[in-house]
Amino acid sequence: MKLAKALGSVGGLTLASRILALVRDSLAARYVGAGFASDAFNGVAFRLPNMFRALFAEGAFSAAFIPMFNRKAAGEGGLPAGYDFAERALAVLLPVLIGFTLLLIAAAWPITWALSGGFSRQNPTPAQFDFAVMLARITLPYLALISLASLLGGILNSLDKFWVNAAAPILLNVAMIAGLWLFHGANEYETARVQAISVTVGGALQLLWLILACRRAGVSMRLRRPRLDKDVRDLLRLILPAAAGAGASQINLLISTALSGWLLASGSITYIYYADRLNQLPLGLIGIGLGTILLPTISRMLSRGEEGAAMETQNRGIELALFLTLPATIAFIVVAEPIVRGLFQYGRFTIEDARACGWALSAFSIGLPSYVLVKVLTPGYYARGDTRTPVRYAMLSIFINIIGNITLIPLLGRFGIGHVGPPLATALASTVNVFMLYRTLVARGHFAADAQLKRRLPRLALAAIAMGAALLLFDGPLYPWLTGPMLHRYLALAALVGAGVAMYGLACFATGAYRIADLRALMRRRAATD
Repeated sequence: MKLAKALGSVGGLTLASRILALVRDSLAARYVGAGFASDAFNGVAFRLPNMFRALFAEGAFSAAFIPMFNRKAAGEGGLPAGYDFAERALAVLLPVLIGFTLLLIAAAWPITWALSGGFSRQNPTPAQFDFAVMLARITLPYLALISLASLLGGILNSLDKFWVNAAAPILLNVAMIAGLWLFHGANEYETARVQAISVTVGGALQLLWLILACRRAGVSMRLRRPRLDKDVRDLLRLILPAAAGAGASQINLLISTALSGWLLASGSITYIYYADRLNQLPLGLIGIGLGTILLPTISRMLSRGEEGAAMETQNRGIELALFLTLPATIAFIVVAEPIVRGLFQYGRFTIEDARACGWALSAFSIGLPSYVLVKVLTPGYYARGDTRTPVRYAMLSIFINIIGNITLIPLLGRFGIGHVGPPLATALASTVNVFMLYRTLVARGHFAADAQLKRRLPRLALAAIAMGAALLLFDGPLYPWLTGPMLHRYLALAALVGAGVAMYGLACFATGAYRIADLRALMRRRAATD
């Protein structure tokens, strides 16, 4: 399998989506700022759709559905048997989603309170809290829309049409950018309402896109009467543990957000949200792209008995993940504040807000390699039908996150940076999760680091550190540009990113992480496949 080429297709579209998300968030920072309205939208109304997207579109449903679909399609019945299974799954999933969504809408008040800790430190008025509840009710239909889209996307991924599913989130960002740019209100509350409406509109566009893509691929899903046959029961039994296993980082963020609303002052949820969005940029490009590709690929290899090929594919997945993730980690640690200034320090988002957000980004980035490696390692379990082991480890990481939040928020609050506690706790919990996933795969004989991986990883880490040291020299000269007009900001950020990429590439060759011969071999393989 041409892993790098497939990742380039998925990752390129995911990167485009994440760049549009940064444009969206820049507009939100300008028109909404960092206050109660932004905390209500980012901490509750948009947190739920983001969590369910990660759990279903990028996690649980795919983890459970894709291996079962591939086993059906690889059997005697071929693809028609796979499509038949998908239709039976849809017949049960649709009424469950409709009922679940209606239940959540009815229970929006207690859900908002639970997700925000009641905004205790902000002491909102009843009208403000009702506003937060209203935003949640507007966005909740997105949960059903994205879950249905995940089923169709899983089918397309199994047919190796990765790019179609990867392009769908672009529509959500386009809808939200259009809403903020064209329909923002006279104050932050009116604009937050526009944001919420555009989320549900974007979900409808995503589902429509995937329906049309399936029809073009010759996949026509019929609605049937729901029946809980053995295959569907097996699917449902796998989804819940997969949700907790694949979504541990999202569950950790959910807990961190609730504790932030309970223990921290106004604006803290927004600082954490924007920092997380920046942290999600490399995660979306690398981790989600690799996870999307590795699960169907490894499950097909294992169904054919190709254990060695599956292990080699996972080695290359880890190598590629860390090659792309380590420089982003170091960059977010050393130049977090300049990046936040260039993107978000507009209008209602002040220099103090940018500084606080930069601290949160540095803390999140410590765990960035772990967030990505979770996406690379869990397919090694799901492809073998094991969704229980990742969920046990995820539960332990969630417990560590809760303890970390309760400990770090008051501890760091003494220094005026209590909002750094939740990102730091999340990074620590994710690192423990990855350690346990890796250790168990090795102990079972399902993974062993090969000589190439062992040789390259320490050299890649050294190259990333060298790049970080060089980036420190750029902050001073670029400062006036990062706080100037929009064009100047984007040019300065492009210069910062370009310099980092160039220095990292040179450092990789200087440290021997990659050799000229490796580059020549890659070019020869690419030429042979063109």
